[in-house]
Amino acid sequence: MIRNSLLLIGFFFSLTALSGQASNIYMFDLNHPADTVFDFRNPRYLTSFNSEGYNNHPSFFDENVLYISSQKPGELQPEVYRLDLSNRTVAQVTQTQEGEYSPVRMPDYYNFSAVRMEFQGRDTLIRLWQFPIDRVTNGRPIFKYMPNIGYYCWLNSTQVACFLNGNIPKLAIGDVRTDQFSQIDQNVGRCFRLLPSGNLIYVKKTNFGLWQLVEYNPINQQSDIITSTLPQKEDFGILSDGTLIMGNGSKLYKFNRVTDTDWVEIADFRFYGIDNITRIAVSRTNKIAIVAN
Repeated sequence: MIRNSLLLIGFFFSLTALSGQASNIYMFDLNHPADTVFDFRNPRYLTSFNSEGYNNHPSFFDENVLYISSQKPGELQPEVYRLDLSNRTVAQVTQTQEGEYSPVRMPDYYNFSAVRMEFQGRDTLIRLWQFPIDRVTNGRPIFKYMPNIGYYCWLNSTQVACFLNGNIPKLAIGDVRTDQFSQIDQNVGRCFRLLPSGNLIYVKKTNFGLWQLVEYNPINQQSDIITSTLPQKEDFGILSDGTLIMGNGSKLYKFNRVTDTDWVEIADFRFYGIDNITRIAVSRTNKIAIVAN
């Protein structure tokens, strides 16, 4: 039997409903000792410093550090912020005329990458950049001549899976050594994640409204359909044991290909005023950061 418990340990965020188009980030510690046990504990509201603004793209750099994109009311573009979860402090990492999205710690561990929206005259370039974590330089483009990378996921230190914007969005793997891209699929969703095995998971969208989660093996270049997504949902996370999780409204669902034939509800966060769950980030010890309205 699924056990859903949201314990009020360390509870320090407001339950007041947020207004407007604000997006906020919440975090829970997940105790998941068995496939049928999901205890969500220690709820935290991480974006009180910008409760009426845009907060998105959470990414764990380690168990106690979360990077996000955040844009305060009145600001033109989002910046990258660093959240120290142990000390409960917030620090702004970038301060540019451009917008930075989707910060991720790179495999070399000394740099982080982010999608930067650059404005050059009437043109807008969306490129993947890298920045040193110690901020000793202002960073540089990873793929200088690829101007339409919207989302991405590092496969290893030299290969990165990229969502290429266009009339038909494409999934391609770029090689940082050669600046070459190999197309894998098209009509894909914006979320890419790695399984513990190193295989890539992404969403394939069909013309008939059926969206499917697909597993891609970068070694043998084979793809397999895992299951259908929740209706019209494309954001997901992966727990340390490979279980997939997706949000729908205020609820979280899980799918384990070994034990499940369909999505199973594991939590409902409506008590916390959390609704419209979109992006999900999971740490190695199953801390869960979720973006919601």
